[in-house]
Amino acid sequence: MRRLSLNARLAIDQVATDELEVVLVIIEHPLLDEPVRLSSDNADRISVEPLMYGTRSTWRTEDGSPFLFVMLDALVPDDQDDTPAQASLVMEILDSDIGDLLTSTTVPATCHMAIVLASSPDNIEAEWIGLQMSGADGDGGQVSLRFSMEPITEEPYPADRMTKERFPGLHR
Repeated sequence: MRRLSLNARLAIDQVATDELEVVLVIIEHPLLDEPVRLSSDNADRISVEPLMYGTRSTWRTEDGSPFLFVMLDALVPDDQDDTPAQASLVMEILDSDIGDLLTSTTVPATCHMAIVLASSPDNIEAEWIGLQMSGADGDGGQVSLRFSMEPITEEPYPADRMTKERFPGLHR
């Protein structure tokens, strides 16, 4: 069961609230110089020239890098026990080369997602770490990225053979 802060629980129970849930996304790939940090909220002005908005949060950062605002639809993973965590992001793109790049790579990107409240972006309400990109589709104005965790059923069992050389304590 996921634990929520008091502010999040109060916002859920109210009919109308000023609290806004914000999705923070970090996408890492070996071909990128630095991770891509995205936010679904445009609360803070990050820079004037070029004009950029975003969210300032200390989640998974050492240098205080901001999360840049993009128009995105996020479907975060649910809490089902019998299926691996799956998420999807649909983002508007301004350059068609970005869609071609995302759909042409053979090395999957890694995605980390978190939900925070706009009033307290350093307090993580929910997070999903280590989602692997499983697909990308791009069309004229948007790109859809799909991420998923590796199913537990595909992990090798047993991980190591219980031989005398590897586990001498078992063979006394």
